[in-house]
Amino acid sequence: MRLSLRQAYGEALVELGKNEDVIVLEADLGKSTMSSEFQLVYPGRYFQMGIAEQNMASVAAGLALTGKVPFINSFAVFAAGRAYDQIRSSICIPRLNVNICGSSAGLSDYGDGKTHQSVEDIAAMRVLPNMTVLSPADAVETKLMVRAMAELPGPCYIRINRNDLPVYTSSGEEYHVGKMKLLRDGEDAAVFATGVMVSKAMEAADILETEGVSIRVINVSTIKPLDTAALREFSSGVRGIVTAEEHSVIGGLGSAICEALSADRLPVELVGINDKFGISAENYEVLLEHYGLTGGAIAGKVRKVLRAAGDR
Repeated sequence: MRLSLRQAYGEALVELGKNEDVIVLEADLGKSTMSSEFQLVYPGRYFQMGIAEQNMASVAAGLALTGKVPFINSFAVFAAGRAYDQIRSSICIPRLNVNICGSSAGLSDYGDGKTHQSVEDIAAMRVLPNMTVLSPADAVETKLMVRAMAELPGPCYIRINRNDLPVYTSSGEEYHVGKMKLLRDGEDAAVFATGVMVSKAMEAADILETEGVSIRVINVSTIKPLDTAALREFSSGVRGIVTAEEHSVIGGLGSAICEALSADRLPVELVGINDKFGISAENYEVLLEHYGLTGGAIAGKVRKVLRAAGDR
């Protein structure tokens, strides 16, 4: 089953709207981010800010100072990029309760090319003190995550994929920001994946199973703060680690895990975008293939770390 993360996000906002302190601000992309779902039900608490992301972030900071719970929305490349100074100075430094939705994240806006694709947003948001950075694997996790964001003190950034993705999360399960989840157990290597790459990691597990290789697949939906205790637990007993993200290999999930495991001696390989911008394409899968963001690519990296472990 594949479901839309954007639709789940919009529905979650509507559910949160029962709380009269929740305010939604949009930067002219409501039909794409699905924040327009909130507007239909709560028009008095929905503000169309136009193509003015910096102003939107500043207004959200002001609302947070009055006790409101603002959610600001735009494409990830604009939400994290254009408003960076306002997010840093007006939201993160005073540690205000502002929730930032970066929609159409990664390469998922496949038709609009590098100007609309965000391959550096995790790095930009992760480096900011006080910022929580989230990257859901599927629509069900998106809903659970958005509910948790509203209760979480301080600034929070969530990146939402534009396309429908396979579902691995149960709607009835308990969710906590900061926790990573084991989706598939294995003994040879551990693959820590986030976003769309969770489904690609599951594909890799199926590929490798036919070769007699057993891998663990872990959904890391909270990039910051990183659960280092769980990271070490899931890394224990394997011969190598692979990270997988639809983001630059610089500053994202792979960097975070390498930093956390710097004192360990396991071989690590990163699957991600190698210091390049995006491009336009006929469809999403063509782009993922072009950048090596596939189950086959993850399987190849697993083979590589296992060879490295055998050479030690």
